[in-house]
Amino acid sequence: MDTAQILEKLQAVPDPKTGRGIVEMNRVRDLDVQGNRINFSLHLPQLEGNEKGALNMACQQVLTEAFGVVDVNIHFVNVQHTGGSALEQALPQVKNIIAVGSGKGGVGKSTVALNLAIALQKSGAKVGLIDADIYGPSIPTMIGMPTAKPKIETLYGKHKIIPIEAFGLQVMSVGFIIEPEAAIVLRGPRLGGIVKQFLNDVLWGELDYLILDLPPGTGDIQLTIVQTVAVTGAIMVTTPQEVAVIDAVKAGNMFRLPNVNVPILGVVENMSWFTPAELPNNKYYLFGKGGGKKLAKHMSTMLLGQIPIVEGIRSAGDTGKPAFLDNNEIINQAFHNLSKNMTAQLALRHEMMAPSRKVEIKS
Repeated sequence: MDTAQILEKLQAVPDPKTGRGIVEMNRVRDLDVQGNRINFSLHLPQLEGNEKGALNMACQQVLTEAFGVVDVNIHFVNVQHTGGSALEQALPQVKNIIAVGSGKGGVGKSTVALNLAIALQKSGAKVGLIDADIYGPSIPTMIGMPTAKPKIETLYGKHKIIPIEAFGLQVMSVGFIIEPEAAIVLRGPRLGGIVKQFLNDVLWGELDYLILDLPPGTGDIQLTIVQTVAVTGAIMVTTPQEVAVIDAVKAGNMFRLPNVNVPILGVVENMSWFTPAELPNNKYYLFGKGGGKKLAKHMSTMLLGQIPIVEGIRSAGDTGKPAFLDNNEIINQAFHNLSKNMTAQLALRHEMMAPSRKVEIKS
């Protein structure tokens, strides 16, 4: 009985926060073996009493089944969610949490979030997508699964949600929980509770990117997110017209507040021009020009991409097949450039800035 054998057996014990093995999640520390006595500590966020007892029992069981009569002593160490190291974060298996926001509705934020996620997934990344627009969840329709229902799994006595799998993405939305026609009438605390469930009670797999499709504006949901997880960076979506840019400035400034301090990775200008299918080289600037560049300059960041108005993007959202998966060169190039520029900005952000931290907002 050596430490390697013990760790191999303990890997079968799922982590109560992620569902992945406790060894893989680096929860097992200070492992020491003396004869038939096994000592180790488990570094975890604070657990409820029944969770801690069930986890203790699971560890005892796998080691007893493997090695017979052993004396197992487990010390639980409470890790605070400060947002520093990966282990301390609320989602330690997620490398990057990217918020996609806007100042107002109708600018195509969900379209950008979904197709950015698909483009990243097609580049070989593991990607998740949270539809955090609780009042207007459009992602279920846009992926062609408006009636899908997530499965529930019990882990140490607590119910956990299994995300929906679609087009290689792990997806969660309130639209999977309520009926498609149901009106959502909730006040701020209840909205925050749903978002916290999506972040803390969903068994997300190991992800390179978790894309958060935010509601427009600056409200309870945005504040709940930055207080619950360490957001790596934000992307602001606008159309070229001045009225959209003005509102996007306000939404972006929320992330730039000193006590929030989420880096703005860049700006996406949606509906930049209209290109008819029969005239692929023509551009008609229906909503003006230059809004994206203006917003990027104001935010001291870069314009990540310009997405044209193409009929295929609209029809893809309605038919439930992301536009990036269409064989449309204009659409594919636009979202490919967006994903490429975003990952470049993200690499620069990691090189130049300290890891994000969960926000502590005091009223």
